[in-house]
Amino acid sequence: MPESYRAPRGVSDILPADQPFWRRLRETAVRVAESYGYGEIQTPVFERSAVFVRQEAHGTDLVDKEIYTFLDRGGDELALRPEGTAAVCRAYLEHGMGSLTQPVRLFYISNFFRYDRPQAGRYRMFHQFGIEAIGDGAPSIDAEALDLLRTFYDTLGLREYRLMLNSIGDSVCRPAYLVKLRAYYADKLDRLCGDCRRRYDVNPLRMLDCKNEPCQPFKPGAPRIGDNLCDACAEHFASVKGLLDDLGIAYQLEPLLVRGLDYYTRTTFEFEPAGEGTQQTAIGAGGRYDGLIEQLGGKPTPGIGFGAGLERIMLNLKRLELGPETAPPPDAFLAVADEAAEGRALVLARELRNAGATVISGTSGRSLKSQMRQANSLGARYALVLGERELADGSVTVRDLTDGSQETVPVGDVAGRILSS
Repeated sequence: MPESYRAPRGVSDILPADQPFWRRLRETAVRVAESYGYGEIQTPVFERSAVFVRQEAHGTDLVDKEIYTFLDRGGDELALRPEGTAAVCRAYLEHGMGSLTQPVRLFYISNFFRYDRPQAGRYRMFHQFGIEAIGDGAPSIDAEALDLLRTFYDTLGLREYRLMLNSIGDSVCRPAYLVKLRAYYADKLDRLCGDCRRRYDVNPLRMLDCKNEPCQPFKPGAPRIGDNLCDACAEHFASVKGLLDDLGIAYQLEPLLVRGLDYYTRTTFEFEPAGEGTQQTAIGAGGRYDGLIEQLGGKPTPGIGFGAGLERIMLNLKRLELGPETAPPPDAFLAVADEAAEGRALVLARELRNAGATVISGTSGRSLKSQMRQANSLGARYALVLGERELADGSVTVRDLTDGSQETVPVGDVAGRILSS
């Protein structure tokens, strides 16, 4: 196939063989989220770029390198949604959800787009299960979000994971911490990677999250934000940890854990599968974003959420051989032995499906022998043969493919025959 007709780099087709995984992921996500009182929301695939490209967001990889933006014919600058939180918060404001009982609990299962370097578990179009709880800053909401995501993983069978936890402070204590952080890195700039030299001025917190080799020797000595929290943030984080202890959710404090987007405050977290050695291992991450609604033009409103990457989760399900049950084989294959029988065959197949049977129909353009081979390859229990003779006497030849036995059955009795065993 010519390269110009292949799928673009970083995106992929989801073929029938993987659809059972996707159905299981979606059905599990919906069931778990709704059990916590979350309602589903769907936002547009594209938004006005200002939803994501805000002044406060400059210096993040998302805005500087990864977002897909374009001008439409009307001259509006739009962006393919790169993440779910900002879009959901825009909808929260636009539809007056602040007047509802708070917090407003919302979940989504959506595709997102980022111009990123493709690799295993990281794609330019990807899917996430995410939640947002907007309007309540209580530590119990943080704990509930973590418990919901833990329940999602456990329900899927993914129990070998680590929860990494940190607090990155807020607008009260973070500015003073950033002064200390810049002071620490000031005499090291010439030895840092290009990304971190840029981050030093616009988003120094992201220097702690850098994966590039030149920056690794300096991270252990960097000042810890956990040692610089204000009393309110420290109290909030202590409460979150206590509630996780009450829930029996194990966690590991990770003082260098930050988030890649500008709007996060206080609680941040990542779930990583145990035993993985690559850098791109997180199967879910999120945190609190108490300043985002205000950035979008609303009044100060707390919020917390997460995004769980479905492609990465599916990779881990396959690695651990936790695949869903395969779809059962069809109950019957309907072989059409004569062109004149095709219309009656289509009607019969529909009647059998209405009765609850799974039926695959053949066509008269293939020989009866070829159709029988297809029935066997599909694993069908029965082959139903409809030809000139069967049309004449209103019957169907029913062959049991497990033992080779065969009988002639009146057409009205076929459903009962194949569904009774």
